[in-house]
Amino acid sequence: MRFASCSLDDRRFAGLVDGDVVRPLRDVAELGADTPAELLADPPLADERVPLADVKLRPVVPRPGKVVCMGLNYRAHVDEGVYEAPEYPVLFSKFAETLVAAGDPIVAPPESFAVDYEAELAFVIGRHVRRASGAAALEAVGGYTIANDVTMRDYQYRTHQWLPGKNWAASTPLGPFLVTPDEVGDPHGLDISLDLNGERMQSGNTRQLIFDIPAIVAAISEFVPLAPGDVVLTGTPSGVGYRREPKVLLRDGDRLVVEIERLGRLENPVVAERA
Repeated sequence: MRFASCSLDDRRFAGLVDGDVVRPLRDVAELGADTPAELLADPPLADERVPLADVKLRPVVPRPGKVVCMGLNYRAHVDEGVYEAPEYPVLFSKFAETLVAAGDPIVAPPESFAVDYEAELAFVIGRHVRRASGAAALEAVGGYTIANDVTMRDYQYRTHQWLPGKNWAASTPLGPFLVTPDEVGDPHGLDISLDLNGERMQSGNTRQLIFDIPAIVAAISEFVPLAPGDVVLTGTPSGVGYRREPKVLLRDGDRLVVEIERLGRLENPVVAERA
């Protein structure tokens, strides 16, 4: 099944995406803490069908309790940079204010001169979990979606901590849909790509992850509980713009498309923020 967080005029609702219509969930305003895996397995559908074309999509989880991200999780991406392959997951956090929906503009701030793209598989936690590993860690996943971890490289490399480069407002598309694990199957064999203005820039497969999804959940849940609605990004393949020669950096008017097998297509324009 596929779900979305939607708005229609002044109304907000989570819904089951059924072809070209959305079937709203009763008394559920958005995907997140109030939509654990058990609810999504048997969704409380309202007796209503709304054309998908009529709704405005929101970030899949508009208000996550946590957004935790993996860095350096594809060996080819490690090799194109300045770091060694990690022996322990490289983790950093994002704020909810970074998230934008499919179709919404990625805001390029005037302060940064090195705005870069990163296609990523993301997943949303569906069950409360702490110190999980193996099968239990994978079962904590409530669904999968697509992310673009747009990064301001000049700010990322100002310090040893990546937070300043990864947390600009309205910089991280997440969507369009949350796809449940039964529809995705094995998440460790999905083709992933990113096109910039129609040109293929990144191409990989999630089988290339250094740390797979159970290992990521295990590492995070060891030090902090994970809860329904928490979002985790799993890292990007090689081909980022900052490591190309010459560099390929995002500009006002660019269009980005991230595609992941079985999940769909996430498309966003780049718009320069006026200071």
